[in-house]
Formats: sequence, C-alpha cells, structure tokens
Amino acid sequence: MASGVGMRKNETLICAPLMADTVDQVVNLMHKSKATGADIVEIRLDHLKSFDPHSDIQKLIKECPLPTLFTYRPIWEGGQYDGDENTRFNALQLCMKLGADHIDIELKAAHEFNKFLNGGKPEKCKVIVSSHNYDSTPSSEELGNLVARIQAAGADIVKFATTAVDITDVARVFQITVHCQVPIIAMVMGERGLMSRILCPKFGGYLTFGTLEAGKVSAPGQPTIEQLLNLYNFRLIDSDTKVFGIIGKPVSHSKSPKLYNRAFREDGFNGVFLHLLVDDLPKFFDTYSSPDFSGFSCTIPHKEVALSRCDEVDPVAKSIGAVNCVIRRPNDGKLFGCNTDYIGAISAIEDGLRENGASGPVSPLAGKLFVVIGAGGAGKALAYGAKEKGARVVIANRTYERAKELAEIIGGQALSLADLESFHPESGMILANTTAIGMQPKIEETPVPKEALKHYELVFDAVYTPKITRLLGEAQEVGAKIVTGVEMFIGQAYEQYERFTGLPAPKQLFKEIMGDH
Repeated sequence: MASGVGMRKNETLICAPLMADTVDQVVNLMHKSKATGADIVEIRLDHLKSFDPHSDIQKLIKECPLPTLFTYRPIWEGGQYDGDENTRFNALQLCMKLGADHIDIELKAAHEFNKFLNGGKPEKCKVIVSSHNYDSTPSSEELGNLVARIQAAGADIVKFATTAVDITDVARVFQITVHCQVPIIAMVMGERGLMSRILCPKFGGYLTFGTLEAGKVSAPGQPTIEQLLNLYNFRLIDSDTKVFGIIGKPVSHSKSPKLYNRAFREDGFNGVFLHLLVDDLPKFFDTYSSPDFSGFSCTIPHKEVALSRCDEVDPVAKSIGAVNCVIRRPNDGKLFGCNTDYIGAISAIEDGLRENGASGPVSPLAGKLFVVIGAGGAGKALAYGAKEKGARVVIANRTYERAKELAEIIGGQALSLADLESFHPESGMILANTTAIGMQPKIEETPVPKEALKHYELVFDAVYTPKITRLLGEAQEVGAKIVTGVEMFIGQAYEQYERFTGLPAPKQLFKEIMGDH
C-alpha cells in the first residue's frame, strides 16, 4: 500500500506518467500507481503501439481508479506521435467528451486546437497548455512572457518545463510559480533541476511527476513516487518548510537525504533535505539567499570554497581550511561555517583501535604514525584531527606540492601517492583515504596496492558508496582492522543535525538507517 501518505500538508498532486505499448498494460500501471501513492495519472497516448481512439479511450477512462490526464505528445515536442494534427486533435477531443479530467496540448498547437474545438469544451475537463525547452531555462522576463502567452492560449492550467544548465536556473522558476495567478506546473529538467520537482508544494505548484520505477521517466530528472513520498516526505512540505541539502559534484550517491529526512519526519521538524548538484558555489549562495534555505552539508569539491564564502567560521574549521557544514543564521542571514568531518572520522578510528585492544585515558592515536591520503577538505580535517590527538601525521597526495603545503601547515611529512607503495618505516600505522578513489562507479580503483597494506594496523576509507571499497576489502584480507566511511558519515551527521534543527541528534535512528547500507 502507499506509504508516507498518512498526513498531508499541501494540495500539490503527484502525477504518475504512464508509458506502455498496450492499453491493458496502461490499465495495469494505473492500479499500480494508485497503490504506490499517486494522485493522478498521465496517460501517454503517443507511446501506445496500436491505438483505436474510441474503444481505447473509453476503456482507459472507465477502468482508471484515479483522475486522468491525457497527453498525445508529437515528435516535435519530445513525444512519439508522428501523424497528422487532425487525427491527434480528434483523439484529444474524444478524451474530453468521454470524461477525461485533464488534457495536455502544446502551446505551439493550442491556437489550432482551439479553432478545432470551436468552443466545444466540456466544463469538467481542464486544459493544460504546455511548453518544453530541452536546452536551457530562459530569463525571468522571458518566462513571465511565456506564462502570459500560455494563459492567452486558453489554459486552465499553465505548464512549462525547462532544462537546468545550472542549479540556480531553478530559482527563476520558483519565482514565476509563486507569483502565478492561475494553477501552474513548472518543472526544471535534469539532475540540476531536481529541486523544482520536490519543492513545488512550497511554492504552490499544481502537480509534480513521480515515476513508478527508477529510470522509466517521461522527462529527464523525474524522481520515483516512492522517493517523493518516503525519501523527501513530499506530503509534509508546505510554504514554511525549511530547505537543507548536500552540496557536491557528484552528489546523487549521497545518503544524507535518507538520514536527515527520516529524522526530520520522526522529530516533527518542518524541513526537507535535498541533493544539490552545484557547479558554482558562490553563485549558488548568492541566488538562494533567503532564510528558507537554512543550512547545507558540503562535500567534494566544495569544502574549501565554502569556507571562503562564509561570513563567520568556527576556529577549528579555520585551522583545517575547510567547512563541511554551513548554517544561514536566521537573525541576519549571514553564513556560519564549521567542520564536523574530523569529529566523525577521528572518533570512528579511535573506536576501531579500542576494539582492537587499545585502552587507557589518552587517545589510542597518540604516538601513532597516521597516513592521510588526499590534501583536500576532508584530508585537512583528518590531518588536523589526528594531530590534535597526538599522532604523527604523513600526507600523501597525487600532486606532491599540495601534500607538502598541508604537511607544512600541520607539521608533518609529505609524500606523493606513488611513494606510499614502498613507505613502511614502521608497522602498526594508520591509513586514512579521504579522496574519491574507489567510489561508485569506479569501484575497481584503490589508492594503495594490497601488498603495502600489511604494514597498517587500521585502514579507514571516507568513501561509503560502496561500504566496503576495494581498499578496505584488501586491507581486511591482509589482516588490518577496517573502519568504513559509513561510521564517519554517521558521526559527522550528529553535530550537523543539531545545528540544523536545534534538536538533539537521534543517534540510534541514524545507526538504524545506515545499518542496511
């Protein structure tokens, strides 16, 4: 049965686009859509391999357990229909006569379609006039003019879909949505436009599209119904919902939304946490500057640039030279940056050493040789944290110059990554990979050959997709204790959650959520 549907704080509909070869398959998908939690289905007539308008439309309307939207999209607007307009218009008119709740007609064809209907439009059927831009998102002024043209074409509901070249394109679409005087469906396609599909209830959108299966989309970037309901708590989003997110590139692999949204829901906190694929961080912060965009986690490659854009930075983060958490202060809108990476990683490594038999009041890292791979934001955080705990730090990086720079700041030794193969001045060392080497999809990669790993007591990998990277698998095989990126991920999330919400972190819940990862 549909889940995540119990409580509802908005009227925005979830529409399942149905694309199948036969009418029977579409009917089957209709019932599946209802069971999954959709409010309405879009029937894509242009995908049917054989189509007898009168009997097929009648059957589709009669057997549908949900309100209907019929679309017969031509090739010239990104669809499959390749016939003449008169046949297409006849089919859409028939949908209206036989009881369709909505039909979709393209702006380019709306004038001709109106002439064809000649005023014969049933009251029950709402006409959506749509426009699709598969290249970019126009300026606010152009979008405003587009909406005016769509309204003038007789739309009961305005629909436009643009393409996100940059995540900041979505802001213009939100602006249009919130000021539109008629019902509006406004989507931004592609991964950079995902936010438009999840936040439309916040800005008053009429509906969003959610697919029955991942990958079976009618436009790029559509989430599944299951994700909308259970990952993003779509029904709970309203105009007061605070927006949080993980800023990165790449970012779709991140489990942060799974963690925070579940905790928000259980705590009754009115927030939503999104994947934010960001190319230009300063531009992102400048564009989404309202208090509603309340806090962000930062991941590769933005941790150092984020620090430079904060108005105030925690002294520890300043020493590290990177932030992984940015909070917008509600009183003055200023950005405050801190670093929770080092707490998460170092405590996970200390726990691992204690499990291995280390004991005593001082840190089990004290006096250990601690090798950090990577000189970026996470590398700096771990080097700083290990140094604080009394470890002797070595920085290894692909480019030796960057390793040397960080080693000088931290007071340690620098190596190139290639040197690690033959580096074993002592046994019982600690190795910490903070680079993306070995992350999905390149899971066959590893920063250090297996043979070199036998000199380490413990090996840690900040990568957590997959949980057991090649580096960790090989370390285990040679007898080293391993600590996964999942432990660090949970550890660093505790403080972020408390800073985001002002509530205590639900530690047990975080462990449960990530337990099946």
